[in-house]
Amino acid sequence: MPEVTYVLADGREMKIDVPCGQSVMDGSVRNNLPGIVAECGGSCSCATCHVYVDAAWEGHFDEVTDEERDLLEFADGSQPNSRLACQLIMSDANCGARVVVPTN
Repeated sequence: MPEVTYVLADGREMKIDVPCGQSVMDGSVRNNLPGIVAECGGSCSCATCHVYVDAAWEGHFDEVTDEERDLLEFADGSQPNSRLACQLIMSDANCGARVVVPTN
């Protein structure tokens, strides 16, 4: 099963198994990790699951859609490696991915 490392705002690192086909957001919410609120439940409409994807893993997920890009434009602390965790779908190809949860 793919594993994701979440670097939380307090510096702790949590390694969570996230089944293929589920999102990085799902892994966080199901394990009660702080920082990923996910108000819209994963429908790409709120940007409360904003994360930074580690540079080594940026190319392992699908490209940013226009809808996601629009939401990220207004997210606090948005950076070039910003993504919405609800749009980061896990597969064997991105096992070991690492994301940082912003401190906002």
